[in-house]
Amino acid sequence: MVEESRPSWENPMQFVLACVSYAVGLGNVWRFPYLCQMHGGGGFLIPYLIMLVVEGLPLFYLELAIGQRMRQGSIGAWSAINPYMGGVGIASVVVSIFLAVYYNVINAWAFWYLFHSFQGTLPWAECPLSSNFTTYIPECEKSSSTDYFWYRETLNISSSIEDHGGIQMGQALCLVLSWMVVYLCVLRGTESTGKVVYFTATFPYLVMIIYLIRGVTLHGALNGLKYMFTPKLSDLADPKAWIDAATQILFSLGLGCGSLIAFASYNHHNNNFEKQAIVVSLINSATSIFASLVTFSIYGFKATFNYESCLDRTQLLLINTFDLAEDSIKNNNLDDWISHLNASFPDKFATISSQIEGCDLESELDTAVEGTGLAFIVYSEAIKNMGLSQLWSVLYFSMLLMLGIGSMLGNVAAIITPLRDSAFLTRHFQKETLIGLKKTLR
Repeated sequence: MVEESRPSWENPMQFVLACVSYAVGLGNVWRFPYLCQMHGGGGFLIPYLIMLVVEGLPLFYLELAIGQRMRQGSIGAWSAINPYMGGVGIASVVVSIFLAVYYNVINAWAFWYLFHSFQGTLPWAECPLSSNFTTYIPECEKSSSTDYFWYRETLNISSSIEDHGGIQMGQALCLVLSWMVVYLCVLRGTESTGKVVYFTATFPYLVMIIYLIRGVTLHGALNGLKYMFTPKLSDLADPKAWIDAATQILFSLGLGCGSLIAFASYNHHNNNFEKQAIVVSLINSATSIFASLVTFSIYGFKATFNYESCLDRTQLLLINTFDLAEDSIKNNNLDDWISHLNASFPDKFATISSQIEGCDLESELDTAVEGTGLAFIVYSEAIKNMGLSQLWSVLYFSMLLMLGIGSMLGNVAAIITPLRDSAFLTRHFQKETLIGLKKTLR
């Protein structure tokens, strides 16, 4: 029978950590802070927590119950409930295949940035020199060093979808490495996965705690935290805020992908999954809020740095143009000086008016960035301006990698478990072969 031959977790803690490692992923770090920024700061927590109770917890509980009771992957579990529902399981496997391909590309990027962090100077800290070694590459100067490293050195994006740009060997090797790491993590099923999750589920929290301690000590971090916790309750009247909250809960908990059913199918029949469903759901949501504290402290530092750099450029422009004393213009009297110089020397001021930037801290904080832009550009730009930037870069991209691998374990389990439950496949192939077969299916 399935119950007699099916492997199981060594202890309930492994199952909980596997669910936490799967649920707590990149969406907690780069999407939830963005949604807070877009929908009223701390006010977004109201629809988010409501959707957690109304949508997240019931569906999470349901998937664990189905997996533990049926002790099969998504296809077998839904087919056992009703043969006509087998298509739901097939659809979840297809979704997991797409997610696995997507997630491991991100893991490859994390590997790429991690490897480049072990340098005397971070490669995205400054623009590279042109071929004559006398000036910087114009494309980089027009944007920024972090943008250039991301779009040109990392992705090397082409001008259109028709121009594929060829194979980027560095990225291709990182992608192969990513799949090899995932393969080793799931090689022996729950035997290997159960041990890996001890690290993938806990290491990101260690890094986030370190980053939070460092983040709140950065100049301008309080500006970011204040921005996060200043609720704009009027934004809650927008239905999109509620839709985004529901979507975030669905995506963050990994509902509907078959991964939770697969994990729960390896539980003992008397396992207390009710308590585990509540614990994992609360940990996931608390992690999103905690990660937002880290992100907004870093974001406040970056915004303040850009704002003060803008003020410095404006001050230098005015001092050089009007031959003023170096310490005559300060941040607190810049607007007064601009008004005075414009009134006293209108013709001369008109020649530089187009070069004067509109420096505004609130505008910097309002600049919303999500996804890869937040993870690989905003954080990279903040890291390069920190002391011991290589250390912070290694920690950050190691954390990003662990989050990605943890989510990959769930995605792969959602694909492998239905394959291993197939009577035909299990008679003719070993589990290692089935895992390799899954890679060819992608």
